[in-house]
Amino acid sequence: MSQVIDAAVQQLNARLGGSYDGTAKFVITGEGTVFIDQSGAREGDGEADVTLTASRETFEGIMTGASNPTMAYMSGKLKIDGSLPAAMKLGGALS
Repeated sequence: MSQVIDAAVQQLNARLGGSYDGTAKFVITGEGTVFIDQSGAREGDGEADVTLTASRETFEGIMTGASNPTMAYMSGKLKIDGSLPAAMKLGGALS
């Protein structure tokens, strides 16, 4: 597992606390994929309600609070495929 994915899993589990009631995945370009469901975040892939794709820099900016998820989406730095309400719910947990 890459250090970026490992750190992402740890940060997402700390923020979500297993309280995400759906499925989502973050595709971090060039690093890998983090899958999120009611059991928490882990490295992996699978069928998800929403897929969010971003560069490492954009993802790290969202996680540190330096980047707003909505602004990243509107500027094209964050791509969303699938359920926009699921993405918004996840974005609210991250900011």
